[in-house]
Amino acid sequence: MTSWVGARSAVTPGQIDAVARAIRNTPVVDNHAHPLLKAEFLGTKPLLSITSEASGDAIEAASFSLPHLRAVRQLATVLKCSFRWESVVAAIEQRRIDAFDDWTAQCLSGIETVLVDDGLDNPDNAWDYTGFDDFTRSKCKRIVRVEKLAADIIKSIAKTYDASTQTRTDVLDDAYDEWLGEFEKGIRTALEDPDVVAFKSVICYRTGLDLEAADEDAARKAFGEILANFSLMDFERLQEVSLNDLVVHRTASLIRDSDGHKKPIQFHTGLGDNDITLSKSSPAHLQSFIRAYPSVPIVLLHASYPFMREAGYLASVYENVHVDIGEVFPQVSQDGQERVLRQILELCPWTKILWSTDGHWFPETYLLAIIQMREVFETVLCEYVRKGHIGPKAAIDLVRDVLFRNANKLYRLGLEFTELEEDPVIDLGPFLTDVDLFQNFLRDQETPDFIRITWNDFVAQPRMRMVPFRKFMTLLSDGKSTDIGIVKAVFGLIQNDLLVPGVTSTGEYRLHPDFSSLKKGPLDGHVSMYAEFREKSGARVALCPRSLLQRAVEFGTENHLNFLLGFEIEFLLIERLDRTGSFHSGNDTARYGSLATDGHAWSVSRYYADPKISKLLRDIVTALEDMGIYVEQLHAESAVGQFELILPPYPPIEAVDTLLHTRDVINSIATAAGFKVTLHPKPFPHGCGTAAHTHMSIASAAGARPDVYESFYAGILKHMRAILAFTYANPASFDRAVDGAWAGGRWVCWGTQNRETALRKVEDSHWELKTMDGLANPYFAMAAVLFAGIGGVLAREPLKWRDCEIDPAKLTDNDRKEMNITERLPASLEEALTALQADEELVGYLGEELVERYVAVKEFEMSFLAKMGDEERRQWLMERY
Repeated sequence: MTSWVGARSAVTPGQIDAVARAIRNTPVVDNHAHPLLKAEFLGTKPLLSITSEASGDAIEAASFSLPHLRAVRQLATVLKCSFRWESVVAAIEQRRIDAFDDWTAQCLSGIETVLVDDGLDNPDNAWDYTGFDDFTRSKCKRIVRVEKLAADIIKSIAKTYDASTQTRTDVLDDAYDEWLGEFEKGIRTALEDPDVVAFKSVICYRTGLDLEAADEDAARKAFGEILANFSLMDFERLQEVSLNDLVVHRTASLIRDSDGHKKPIQFHTGLGDNDITLSKSSPAHLQSFIRAYPSVPIVLLHASYPFMREAGYLASVYENVHVDIGEVFPQVSQDGQERVLRQILELCPWTKILWSTDGHWFPETYLLAIIQMREVFETVLCEYVRKGHIGPKAAIDLVRDVLFRNANKLYRLGLEFTELEEDPVIDLGPFLTDVDLFQNFLRDQETPDFIRITWNDFVAQPRMRMVPFRKFMTLLSDGKSTDIGIVKAVFGLIQNDLLVPGVTSTGEYRLHPDFSSLKKGPLDGHVSMYAEFREKSGARVALCPRSLLQRAVEFGTENHLNFLLGFEIEFLLIERLDRTGSFHSGNDTARYGSLATDGHAWSVSRYYADPKISKLLRDIVTALEDMGIYVEQLHAESAVGQFELILPPYPPIEAVDTLLHTRDVINSIATAAGFKVTLHPKPFPHGCGTAAHTHMSIASAAGARPDVYESFYAGILKHMRAILAFTYANPASFDRAVDGAWAGGRWVCWGTQNRETALRKVEDSHWELKTMDGLANPYFAMAAVLFAGIGGVLAREPLKWRDCEIDPAKLTDNDRKEMNITERLPASLEEALTALQADEELVGYLGEELVERYVAVKEFEMSFLAKMGDEERRQWLMERY
């Protein structure tokens, strides 16, 4: 299991910060977009189209795409509404009603100017390019769509010719010459018009990018057929190969032969609606055309997705070719967008890359494009800087070139670069590096000796790696990674490092510390952080317990639900015995025995008279306070030497991190005082059990509503049998799971202030989960609980179980049936694992890979433990928990 700490090229946190701020504060020259619909026509287009090129019936499926789900989250954040599409639509409609111009201005925030292709829509339905001027820092410009210009002239000419003469060759020839002359006149006029900065070809949509040399005879014949049959046709656009090829070639020739500045031609390439023949949308088809017009600037639009490398290659080897990376924001998932940027940068000089929103119809398309672009640029470029692929200054130049300077130069816009005065629409918060977090933490601390990077594995063993402080600071100061390589078998081990069959020791994860989890302790001279496992690419590991809980939290946030968790830590102080045993244990080979009783009972005060115990408990509370963990209560529990310490509520990840850290502190201080601490749920057969009760509440505003929190807890009860596989995670857990012992009982039910039910309602959305102990991995357990509850809210699960006011075990069968208390909790871990595997909905939330591995580990662990006798097994578990 050898590991090492990886290294990266040196870069300071301040330099990373500067790159991030450049990305956030650089104004955008939107080099390709379309008009916005006038307010009265907004209802004529589907709002779902903001993240999809689909149309008609196909667009309904867009709501099940990653781009759509991401857009919902981001729009809901801006609109301050629920993370549901229906809520987002309602909030947008309200913004349109209340202050449409203000909302549009917010959506276009950060844009310097827009270059508008106005050939997409009926001019009566949409603004012209000057309509953007009220919302951008500089005046906007126009792009002429050449195929529309050509088609409009054909329609105008066709209406003026006598139908009785339209079949005569001389008439058709005259009409063709007139059309071509008017088209060339239109192009020349645009070349001279200062408000026109470029031309646009959509030949990709019409006949494909595989242009042939202009064939005048074929074009003349095709034109004649259109004119001759015009009265019988529903003519809207050019669809004939020869005419389309001619229009593009003639435009390029006129640009080439023009005096002075050569205005670019933009080509739609790659993704688009279903009019496109995808095989003909690759920019590679344009290579001959590019060679034929070396003085004509050519812009390949939309990153040519999915042909990014082809576009980057062409721009790298032809001086007149530039690449736009618009439309993929927000039409492609975040991973896809990052891949687009990386692949374009593989070959293409960044001085030839442009950016656009491809915004159209709705202001929200501009908003999403800008938010997502800044997010992806920050992810990719800051990573490149950290790895030393590019220097910080060069990265800032790249950002300013791609977003502003390249388009300003190519289109001769004459704009002056000035940073935005405020950050974009979504506040991304201060950019705090790991070094910032660490230095802030150390400000009021003594210099530690070791940094502990910790995790909790599949059998709830707290594990860690330690790095000497001096080495850790050197890594941070040099800008190197603090990730640690850990063998992938980490999620296939049981307590004594035996490996589950089928899991190998090959491969490696990266143990990635979360600097926001920094805590002093648990020992003097130690500082601890909790960590997540990642692939070398940085991607999350599906098997990582902490990442699973993070995913559950994000699932809640997406659905406008936030939570607080608070844990009760029950622990048992026991004595270490020599191998001959003692009278306390009643076993000559026992290693651990209970303390002397002295009348120990629940909440009694007499036990604190023992100065050794009293000092120990005081030291625990004082040490935790010194770490910023403020204990709410501490009292004696029922078993001899058993105590309960109550932690304050925190958000889920912080709550579990705090729980585990507090346990480490208790164990460390108790060990130093000569005691052994155990979390074993039933360490002594005739003593009371030890649990890890969990208090939960919905912190978001919706949580105060009974219809929300009741559905949340109904979801938990619906999946309670499966959840038990994580909360009662060891065969020993079921020794405690009995009726009549304040342990949550054996029935799937709930009750107000009833400690004999699995769920105890305390007040409103504050409920307590009774069925969990210290042998559970709390990341897994809380993830399962939250996923089940959130699913209940989404499905509006009814709380069909009635409030149980007494011990459900004492109810008659008829009474239980009337209260819908019909299911018993599993009586063994085997039964709980079977229930988990059968619960398709919960498995869907957790992930099949994780559930399959968890079950395999637990089955292997059960098989190993079953070979021991009862006392040997109890002692073996007490050693480890």
